[in-house]
Amino acid sequence: MTASAVDGRMWGKDKGLPRSYPLVCHLLDTAAVAGALWDAALTGPARARLAGRLGVPEEVCRQWLCLWAGLHDIGKITPPFQAMVPDAYRSLSLDPVYTHASGAERERLRHDVAGHWALAEIFAEWGYPQGRLMSRAVYQQVAQLLGGHHGCFHQVLEAKKLRAPAAWVPGLGGPGWSGQRRSHAEAVRDLVGAGLETPVPQGVLPAEVAVVLLGLVVVADWLASQEHVISRRLPASGWQADREELRDHWQAAVADAPGLVRSAQLGVARFPARPFGEQFPFPPNELQASVAARLPQLVSGGGGGLLLVTAPTGDGKTEAALHAASVLARACGAGGLYFALPTMATADAMYLRVAEFAEANVDGDKALTLLHSMAWLNDAYARASAVPGAVDAGGVESSSLLVADRRTGTEAGRWLRGSKRGLLAPLGAGTIDQALTAVLPVRYNALRLLGLSGKVLVVDEAHAYGPWMHSLLVRLLEWLGAMGAPVVLLSATLAGRAASSLVDAYRRGCGFPEPAAVEPVYPGWLYVDAATGAVCPPQPVGSGRERTVRLEVKPVRWDTADSAADTAPAPGSRGEALLRHLAPVVEGGGCALVCCTTVEEAQRTYRFLQRHLSSLAAEPDGLLLLHSRYPAHRRREITRRCEEAFGKPRADDSPGRRPVRAVLVATQVVEQSLDLDFDVVVSDLAPLAQLLQRAGRCMRHQRDARPAWVGDRPRLTVLEPVADGRVVPPRTWGSVYDTALLRRTSRLLHETAPAGIAVPGDVQRLVDAVYAEDFGDRLGSAAEREELQRLDAEREAAHLAEEQLARMTAVPSPAGLTDLSRLSDDGLGLLDEALVTTRLGADSARAVCAYVQPGGKLTLDPEGALPLPGGRAAGGRMPLAQVRAVMDHSVPVPGRWLAQRGPEQQPPAAWEDQPLLADLAVLRMRPAMQVPPEHGLADDAWSCQVGDRTLAISDIGVYRFPDNPFQS
Repeated sequence: MTASAVDGRMWGKDKGLPRSYPLVCHLLDTAAVAGALWDAALTGPARARLAGRLGVPEEVCRQWLCLWAGLHDIGKITPPFQAMVPDAYRSLSLDPVYTHASGAERERLRHDVAGHWALAEIFAEWGYPQGRLMSRAVYQQVAQLLGGHHGCFHQVLEAKKLRAPAAWVPGLGGPGWSGQRRSHAEAVRDLVGAGLETPVPQGVLPAEVAVVLLGLVVVADWLASQEHVISRRLPASGWQADREELRDHWQAAVADAPGLVRSAQLGVARFPARPFGEQFPFPPNELQASVAARLPQLVSGGGGGLLLVTAPTGDGKTEAALHAASVLARACGAGGLYFALPTMATADAMYLRVAEFAEANVDGDKALTLLHSMAWLNDAYARASAVPGAVDAGGVESSSLLVADRRTGTEAGRWLRGSKRGLLAPLGAGTIDQALTAVLPVRYNALRLLGLSGKVLVVDEAHAYGPWMHSLLVRLLEWLGAMGAPVVLLSATLAGRAASSLVDAYRRGCGFPEPAAVEPVYPGWLYVDAATGAVCPPQPVGSGRERTVRLEVKPVRWDTADSAADTAPAPGSRGEALLRHLAPVVEGGGCALVCCTTVEEAQRTYRFLQRHLSSLAAEPDGLLLLHSRYPAHRRREITRRCEEAFGKPRADDSPGRRPVRAVLVATQVVEQSLDLDFDVVVSDLAPLAQLLQRAGRCMRHQRDARPAWVGDRPRLTVLEPVADGRVVPPRTWGSVYDTALLRRTSRLLHETAPAGIAVPGDVQRLVDAVYAEDFGDRLGSAAEREELQRLDAEREAAHLAEEQLARMTAVPSPAGLTDLSRLSDDGLGLLDEALVTTRLGADSARAVCAYVQPGGKLTLDPEGALPLPGGRAAGGRMPLAQVRAVMDHSVPVPGRWLAQRGPEQQPPAAWEDQPLLADLAVLRMRPAMQVPPEHGLADDAWSCQVGDRTLAISDIGVYRFPDNPFQS
């Protein structure tokens, strides 16, 4: 064999195949699929935008993509890779053409790294421009791009080392190996039509273009690596890879590629032009009508843009956003939508709303996915999302779908058919962290950026994120602005300073670095044009739900630690105030929400009310508890009960649907997660924005049958913890809320209480006032001002630390970025996506309670009817139904509770192959009667020991001792 002809013995795929698949075949397959993705997965405007950024016609850009995709695995033509299949390598090792340094075949050289080295040499020979700095040398950058096809970019190569690559990397082999890499590359170049007459790139690729092209290459590689694709194209024995055989293979690959893309449902959604009144079964309110009338005029020039909508809870921001998304998608050629929300519960609810909207208002490929870590447990999504040949369980996709190593196969399965598909599919609803992770140095962050680049991103509750997440959102908006991707931001309580930072970030990405003077109106909206950077004058609108919230602020002594006592609460205590403000509900009927700061305090409050309002607690749905520390199936059940009891009125409501009298005790989960409506809201002190959100749950919907004592104005009572005449957050709150912010909020509440809070009239003023730099002028004494100044300094220091950490951790802004390794730091700083949380400081783990029955049998339920799964199916893995059963009984707990976990908490061996189950802690629960009585466990409680901690589960969920001594 001579090095000038393509050697068909060079294999590219082997695992699970009857014989090895020639590398050149896989390269051609991938090139063909890349072309099909260009045609089907990108809209016309998106193709034009990419070509325009590269300064070439669209056809040339397509040729480059096909060529580069066809070269991605060229690093497999090396002794270490070929030696991985000894039978195939034997004939190569005996061929005098393929010489190499002694032991080179045993070198640990990944083929993606080898490809980076080899392609830099090939591209230089093909005339790709060099540069004074290697990071700006086109031949090196494009090689670096393709070297990142396994999700991690490698460091810029040094010019002196590229003059003699094999001397620095012996695993590249001798001249015969480099000649064969060249032959494969030239064969691919000729067949895809990117020969000598095709121009080469003359400048470095902009980072926002590079990640999109790489993303397309990766997806093309995965689609072409599917076992059923390779099996039907496997050449017959004796195949020589001559010119005619290569041409035939290429033509067959081109013919098959569009079908592969269609079957993966990676096409584009289309948004027909329809007025608001045709998209929804009701006429638009003032906000919706204003957006529908003015936005089409503002986007008429084409290109992306950012829409910021600020309005109270319940004013129809979701419908306004969906209508705006369709307008923006048509204007800039976006082919999809991703609706990002703060929690899994809000994402679950939005999935149904987006599905309903898409069914009536979206054409083309409208595959819709729900995207968060527990999405596959959502019954509605599970029924609608069956993709043939898909997954074992969410995030547990079978690697056998791809002919690849286990990690690559599993990762590809997650993106193409499983837990991450929502970022590539046309339509998605999910949690905001799935989008923010695009700007963290995680593996395959380029795929996240690819997915978002072609969609309208809608971010709900844009005010709800702390400094860390806000900083990541700022960085993401810079990338989306550079990509020309449209964005819609929704908020009920967004401070002007925060609004400015988000608008300015998007404008920077669009190429307009100077800050803009942004003063959001409330309620109202504004629009930023991506092409010009212009910010339209804010558009104020009226609200059809103007009202004044009756506000009472009650300073109390915090006594939740004494809530287990059967005696009457002391005068001036939280317990006494709680009973007094709930008395009208007990005596005159109505529905009340009691919102607590922590899960522990919600559990204590529920037990307290259970004892002191026993007649109410005995009624069906008379007293309910909702928080995050329930097993998944139990939380869903309670949520459904709450939605049924307190949800939006329906035309077909039965007379008894809403309880005559009821109290829901809950944590912050009710602020954003559920559309609930109460007659009165009692809340522990919280930052102003959260209190306004909670107030939005009071008299949220029009009802004809509220109790007479309620009146016609919403009621919000705030219980503030006070010691020595000042607000002092209880120690049990930890660092949930900042003390300075609570004191600022308290001051504003006391000032506002006499007149109440006018919604929406007072909202923006109050939200901005709580962060005002001159807030200290409101305080009466120098000592108060000095203490607030100290607390503010601590808060500002903490915020700056989070912002600085975000800047250090996040990927760089795309502006001027040419060294792609900065997106992943050559793997040295690559974060493990399974360990990363975009909510800084989140201390969360998952556990499953296993009830120890007589005789030692473990079950998922205390009754003993559901055995704890632990067996394997015929294929050696747990059946999907068993994985679902375990996860449906899992519960989130603070990670510190499991810090002392030992062998007793280890999961069964069968769970080790399931990523979702492998890290679960198994809490072997025994009836509480076996626990020392001083722990005071409830009658129905089961408990276990984790180190020196006692954990228990009962009707109030999972809790801990001795700091949580409950009694029934």
